[in-house]
Amino acid sequence: MIFSEMLDAVRRDPAAVIIPAEWGQGRASFGGLVAALAFEAMRAKVPEGRPVRSLAITFVGPVAPDVPVSFQAEVLREGKAVSQMFLRAIQDGQVVTVVQGSFGASRPSAIAVEALAAPQIAPVEQCQELPYVRHVTPEFTRFLAMRWGIGGMPFSNNPSRQMGGWVRLRGEGEAQALSEAHLLALVDAWPPAVLPHLKSPAPGSSLTWTIEFVQPLQSLSSEDWCLYRADIEHARDGYGHVAAAMWSPAGELIALSRQTVTVFG
Repeated sequence: MIFSEMLDAVRRDPAAVIIPAEWGQGRASFGGLVAALAFEAMRAKVPEGRPVRSLAITFVGPVAPDVPVSFQAEVLREGKAVSQMFLRAIQDGQVVTVVQGSFGASRPSAIAVEALAAPQIAPVEQCQELPYVRHVTPEFTRFLAMRWGIGGMPFSNNPSRQMGGWVRLRGEGEAQALSEAHLLALVDAWPPAVLPHLKSPAPGSSLTWTIEFVQPLQSLSSEDWCLYRADIEHARDGYGHVAAAMWSPAGELIALSRQTVTVFG
């Protein structure tokens, strides 16, 4: 199932979503897809005109492929402009993911501060592709096209504090309007930024993830290449703290991300 089909599945029945093994990431399902499905389940309960401002995601345990997952969203509070949401993803009676989301309408303000400029990197066609290789790269990478332009590839013994490049969905067929659900997949497609520091393969994954969206969302297509850059702020004792951002092809800021990652190497 391609990404758009997975989103359709959670919209039809959030209580019983099956994530196929082709969306796998080791023994778990791809976290970016899990977050996107959770977001769709939450958004269905939010009034129109309140776009998502931020999501705080904790991956409690691995979401197993080919086993039904129930995405249970509830409204914590609905104010004049902001809806506070909470979601539990439950599989086999166990909580596997929790998400707190803030959705808010815009309001008049005297404050307007422009975002910092996007990084300058080589064009997409000049950047190194991360190909999908069965049993080598994570299974879900068949659905995402990635081009490295900042830092090193995973397990390349590259000590750079930065990592990133260009990313977009692939295999979707017709172009679609890019939504926040798509951005969740694009941001989380990138491996933990600490992995290039290693000389040989070792597992690594996100423990917690906070992402903020710049609204209104830019008018983008699922065929557009978005620019991603992650900065390692600190790493020790098997944990890394990574700040990241994503920009449109034109260099407009569209999302800010922060992750605590675990690494077993």
